[in-house]
Amino acid sequence: MAPVTSLASTVDQRIADALSAALPEAGSADPLLRRSDRADFQANGILALAKKLKGNPRELATRVVAALPANDVIKDIEVSGPGFLNITVSDRAITETLAARAADSRLGVPYAEQPGTTVIDYAQPNVAKEMHVGHLRSAVIGAAMVEILEFTGEKVVRRHHIGDWGTQFGMLIQYLIEHPHELDHQDGADLGGETAMSNLNRLYKASRAVFDSDEEFKARARQRVVALQAGDKETLGLWQRFVDESKIYFYSVFDKLDMEIHDPDIVGESGYNDMLEETCRLLEDSGVAVRSEGALCVFFDDVLGPDGNRVPLIVKKSNGGYGYAATDLSAIRDRVSNLDATTLLYVVDARQSLHFKMVFETARRAGWLNDGVQAVQLAFGTVLGKDGKPFKTREGETVRLADLLDEAVERATAVVREKAKDLSEEEIAERGTQVGIGAVKYADLSTSAARDYKFDLDQMVSLHGDTSVYIQYAHARIQSILRKAGGTVPVAHPELPLATAERALGLHVDQFGEVLAEVSSGYEPHKLAAYLYQLSSLFTTFYDQCKVLDENNPAELVENRLFLCDITARTLRQGLALLGIRAPERL
Repeated sequence: MAPVTSLASTVDQRIADALSAALPEAGSADPLLRRSDRADFQANGILALAKKLKGNPRELATRVVAALPANDVIKDIEVSGPGFLNITVSDRAITETLAARAADSRLGVPYAEQPGTTVIDYAQPNVAKEMHVGHLRSAVIGAAMVEILEFTGEKVVRRHHIGDWGTQFGMLIQYLIEHPHELDHQDGADLGGETAMSNLNRLYKASRAVFDSDEEFKARARQRVVALQAGDKETLGLWQRFVDESKIYFYSVFDKLDMEIHDPDIVGESGYNDMLEETCRLLEDSGVAVRSEGALCVFFDDVLGPDGNRVPLIVKKSNGGYGYAATDLSAIRDRVSNLDATTLLYVVDARQSLHFKMVFETARRAGWLNDGVQAVQLAFGTVLGKDGKPFKTREGETVRLADLLDEAVERATAVVREKAKDLSEEEIAERGTQVGIGAVKYADLSTSAARDYKFDLDQMVSLHGDTSVYIQYAHARIQSILRKAGGTVPVAHPELPLATAERALGLHVDQFGEVLAEVSSGYEPHKLAAYLYQLSSLFTTFYDQCKVLDENNPAELVENRLFLCDITARTLRQGLALLGIRAPERL
């Protein structure tokens, strides 16, 4: 099916044509159309135009209205205030546009005009370490952006830049050599994520204790780092065991989050080891990086320390070790030249903004980022506790992500059980998981990424207010109505007049494609969350004011209202899916 032109676009085009006809001297002026509470839309562009043309805005507005040909979309247009145009569209236009959307599996949402290839770097846990609440946002925001960008037709390559390299592996590997059975699995036993993590935790704590207390072990561990970096076969084999054990754990947590992670997309720091030396050589040969006190550095005039001196990006340390920058710059080279990226999107904590600003600028100077490739950091804020401080346990520890998700599911299951009328225990458990994980994701995604947000489970699983539970219940309520309708099929009837609540709902459904275009171009999933919450609120008003299955209603009215219910449910379900949230049929 062809994409559907939204009513806002159609009206915008009609007003723009009338502007050109009435005021040819204006060139192609923007009507500045927006939704309005005085009418369906308001066009404010004539005010700026009047300034430019040194004319009276009200008089110009009147000329534009006169130049508007009679049409079946705009029912009423009036000049108000200093020269605004208040525009009301016809009921028929609303219903016909929605019917065209309903006939398309994509709800009439167009593909992007010039899709490219986005490599998105998100969900980056560390090997041999537990995932904590700090890992939540990158995973949730990144997964939503993958879905949204793919829906617009962008080719998306996922990259999970896990922390799988570094000096701590010398200590872990050396301990494993000296205690060879610490990571053994029982024959044929299917190892769960929690078991894998507790094995790694135990080994980490034990090796740390020896490292801190035994100087000879410390020396052997440091030698082991050298062997690892030199590519010693035995050492690499043991390192791989830590990576594999950690992946069992990662997958179990991502599974709880209802997120798919594919092994080929996991390319950790170690994946770029073979490029590091060449990256440094290219930077030094081109003069982008210079030697400073034995280290290879890149300097920036606008990055200064407290003493007023320039703070460098260290690519290679004076001891010959590589900094994070060398890995990140090598990854940029790989993603641009081997993956043909046109956009590099990094879903990374805002506290790393300066590092990425310096890395991106270095890559530009080196010519690895050019006019055909943009690099963007989708920076996110911190997860806070109810007290507004960084989220910790009572003991002051960081909160384990798995525990947090389990608790969310537990709370949500209690809410579902309380409301459930005809659900079995198994269904209650399944819906509890969908509602609980959805609540965690939505709380994250409904906040602008750059802002910190408070993690408050009571609020997240509430049926009232801006929560995913509210949206999921609106969707389930519609499914219940459609089931009760039995054999009555939802059919659009453009000839029928619409009630105020029907118009408001229809106009909002029609904005779905425009909202998605804005969300994908600005990397702002919170705008999709806000749209879905508003859609649910408008449906609730419609449900309260317009009886759907009233036997006193004529058949056409029942069919048309069922049609409005159905397209609202489809829009909610599609929107939630793009955020990575399930929409149960029954709740």
